[in-house]
Amino acid sequence: MRFDQPPVVRVIPERADGLDPWLADVPAVQQVLRDGLDLAPGVTFLVGENGAGKSTIVEAVAIAYGLSPEGGSPHGQHSSRPSESALHTALTLQRGVGSGRWGFFLRAETMHGWYTYQEGVGGPDLHAMSHGESFLEVLRRRFDSPGFYCLDEPEAALSFSSSLALLRTLHDIAATGGQVLCATHSPVVASLPGARILEVGPWGLRETSWESLDLVTHWRAYLEAPGRYLRHVLADDRDDDA
Repeated sequence: MRFDQPPVVRVIPERADGLDPWLADVPAVQQVLRDGLDLAPGVTFLVGENGAGKSTIVEAVAIAYGLSPEGGSPHGQHSSRPSESALHTALTLQRGVGSGRWGFFLRAETMHGWYTYQEGVGGPDLHAMSHGESFLEVLRRRFDSPGFYCLDEPEAALSFSSSLALLRTLHDIAATGGQVLCATHSPVVASLPGARILEVGPWGLRETSWESLDLVTHWRAYLEAPGRYLRHVLADDRDDDA
């Protein structure tokens, strides 16, 4: 038995009763409930369209690990308006032998609630910073040791250069034995060398390369010739009636 395993080796399905009915319509969620999910050491990205299930899976794994549903560490449980699904109740995690228990959940849509919580316990005034600056400060302060880090669409607050700073942080975490599970829409964030990429869609979850992602194909095509896309998006409604 190896004693240098990552914090989470495998996501194991236990039961599927009592879950929100809409989860049955998400192929990626159903795949996890049927087959489970092996998590590799280092960084794993879940990449897909809105509604594909990537954020739902990251959220459930984070909660199953003991992290606050609205973001934070195992030691900072807080809640403003619960919105998480019950998927985590149907999962257990196979923990890595010899791994620590530290982790952090960076969730873009609820981070301002976590900022308020931090102020209440004597933390820094992150509200006084810009959205992007506050994210980078959280990365500097909290992503500083080997552990299990879940991120849900962190690019929402980050510029191009700040996204590159995030990549350096994720690289350093993996290099020191930490583990990352990240849902993203960003071709920049997903480009981290050595990361495992799971594309999420109607097929469920499938492993792929950065170059083969639909996301990357569309961004390349759009940047080369925006007009090819915009002539459909901005077409006069009257054209449809002609």
